[in-house]
Amino acid sequence: MVRLKDIADRAGVSVMTVSKVMRNAPDISAATKARVKTLALQMGYVPDSTAQSLRTRTSRFLGVVISSITNPSFARVLLAIEERAHELGFDIILAQTLNKEEREEACIQRLMARRVDGIFISPVYRLSPDAPIYQALQARKTPVVILGHAAPFCRQFASVESDDILGSYAITQHLLQLGHRNIAFFAGPHGAPWSQERFEGYRRALRESGLEVDDRLIFQAGNSIEDGAKAALQFMNEATSATAIQAVNDLVAIGCANTLLNQGIKIPQDLSVVGFGNILTSEYFRVPLTTIRQPKFRLGSAAMDSMMKLLQGERPEVKRLRAEIVVRSSTAAPAKVQLASPAQA
Repeated sequence: MVRLKDIADRAGVSVMTVSKVMRNAPDISAATKARVKTLALQMGYVPDSTAQSLRTRTSRFLGVVISSITNPSFARVLLAIEERAHELGFDIILAQTLNKEEREEACIQRLMARRVDGIFISPVYRLSPDAPIYQALQARKTPVVILGHAAPFCRQFASVESDDILGSYAITQHLLQLGHRNIAFFAGPHGAPWSQERFEGYRRALRESGLEVDDRLIFQAGNSIEDGAKAALQFMNEATSATAIQAVNDLVAIGCANTLLNQGIKIPQDLSVVGFGNILTSEYFRVPLTTIRQPKFRLGSAAMDSMMKLLQGERPEVKRLRAEIVVRSSTAAPAKVQLASPAQA
């Protein structure tokens, strides 16, 4: 293994000078830095990160805990976090919970054991107001940024989130403006704040239009493509009067729409369908999906800003970023409105 002393002997400088070069100290000339770094590279020198961690009391690692690496909602969030981390000299350790509380606890414990400098967490939401692993993070004073909405068990930490109430309100308004009055809602997990906010936006938009939520048009749909497909089958079996379906996220909307199309239902001629999130697939689905664009890259950047403040001993504010509607081919006026329109008269 190549040591600093080996480089110093080859370069004809002191070990202290080599050490300063490796730390990019300002009191070493640019010429000396270039010469020593070139020699170190040629000799195959690799810094001992463990030794550096012991000396500086930092690991230069940041943990990221998400539900699943296959969930497309996290792709651009992770991209932003990793890009900023790389620029600032941090490496990322990624873990996935698979939406299981016990696995989330194990992931966080392993990251704490690795002495990461901070952790980004997309929580496994539960109805309980307390969660021991989050209490342990608080007791250790680990810098934590919640990726998404804070729930009672993790509200003590900084968070970054999109304004899901306003986004859901906007997309319900879009359907109402097209002439839909019977809008089914495919709801997400009960304990997830993002699911609750999206339902609340739907409810507010209906109420402002003089409509009340019809329980017969609310279907429990989870958060996956498979969940959306199951909810669509239930929706068809119950033969509701709905002319549009508002899904809690794009995955549910895609699962729902795919099932409807396979059953011969035309979108949007027979039924309009909207999602939430604007994942890449939504634009290239069989019928491009009207949805809400979440500022995923900006959410990741904002999360990194919050983490840097925490590492500097500051307390960042909760960041709530605006989401916006993207209208595509999956929505249109209901058939009876279309027939009454001047263009078709």
